Amino acid sequence: MRKGCLRNKLRQVTDFLTFPIRAITLFENDLWGLSSLASERYDYVAREVGGYCLDVGCGPNNKFINSYLNGHGIGIDVYPYEGLTADNLIDDINHFPFPDLYFDTVTFIANLNHVPKSQRDIELSEAYRCLKHAGNIVVTMGNPVAEILVHKLVYGYDRFLGTKYDRDSERGMHPEEEYFLTDTEIRQRLVQAGFKEIVKKYFWTQWAMNHMLIGWKR
Repeated sequence: MRKGCLRNKLRQVTDFLTFPIRAITLFENDLWGLSSLASERYDYVAREVGGYCLDVGCGPNNKFINSYLNGHGIGIDVYPYEGLTADNLIDDINHFPFPDLYFDTVTFIANLNHVPKSQRDIELSEAYRCLKHAGNIVVTMGNPVAEILVHKLVYGYDRFLGTKYDRDSERGMHPEEEYFLTDTEIRQRLVQAGFKEIVKKYFWTQWAMNHMLIGWKR
């Protein structure tokens, strides 16, 4: 069973009631019986995965695939975060090293905005190519105001408390990266790549300040 399917209703209600505290404290792993925003996001996305998954921009330790899908997939990234192996690292984001019709689901978890703007359509087209027919894509994105506030909060924590939450600054931000994307842009790019039946689902335990867009290859 996927770890993402294990949170019960009581835990979800508790997370809903404590969302402001969880958002301000920024803890990265579940703590004090509460879900971190990151693990909660993985939980929502895991429910939408239909089988073998490609997680684009997997980040440190390939966490979504390893911890939430029991290794049932592949995570890729261009930056050598801790815990990643040669199998996770790619040199060319314009070409995924996988055959056509290979994955059941492709995920972009809180990172499509970090794909350089001029390369987003190419990367989404690659996701479409690698997907099986009837496969789906999942893109998560926060509310624009929330995304800006979170990045300012992260900056403040790192500067005044000596934490290292700001991985974007650590690896270096590309000039064409952005702190958020609008739903309109995401939808337009998904449609241009060929995806259909795009739906939006809110993360209700995060007071709808975070959500995902899901599209299908038909």
